[in-house]
Amino acid sequence: MIRINLLPHREARRKASRRQLALMAVMVAIAGIAIAALVHGVIAGYVAVQNDRNEFLKRENAKLDKEIAEIKKLKDEIAALLARKQIIETLQSDRARAVNLLETLVRQTPDGVYLKTLKQTGLRVKVTGYAQSNARVSAFMRNLQGADVLENTATSPQLIEIKATTVNGKRLSEFDLDFSMKPPTPIVDDKKPRPTAPAKKG
Repeated sequence: MIRINLLPHREARRKASRRQLALMAVMVAIAGIAIAALVHGVIAGYVAVQNDRNEFLKRENAKLDKEIAEIKKLKDEIAALLARKQIIETLQSDRARAVNLLETLVRQTPDGVYLKTLKQTGLRVKVTGYAQSNARVSAFMRNLQGADVLENTATSPQLIEIKATTVNGKRLSEFDLDFSMKPPTPIVDDKKPRPTAPAKKG
């Protein structure tokens, strides 16, 4: 017996095609969601790693800033110590030069000359005193020109004023002169390494 399918085969075929398309759409959607989740996970991992690196760099920068601040503090302390050392050396040098100046004046002051005041301003020294005659003042100035601690220039020593006066009933010459001391010799730090001469080529 022959059976004849009277159902519309085209409609059935359309329904099957729709089911296949719907299934493929669901599969594509699932695949898209999975890929998106995977990409999101990878990007999130990269972001987390980068955040960790950033945090590490921040911590290291904070350490470096602290070390730089400590180094700057040490440099400031060293500079302050060097300044104090320089001041102490200057004071010691000035004290020694003051002693040398007094010794020089004692040695170079001729008989008949009496010093009244002595004032030092930097390297310039002003002296006032009395002399039995103008010739004694000239001898005193010549002696100062040959002193080792004094600056030997055309204007040192320089007679500012000389005048006749009477002291205790004696007629004397009152003089006022000044002169310059030699500048201090710079102190060489022997602890600093000296540059080595280049080796000669044979």
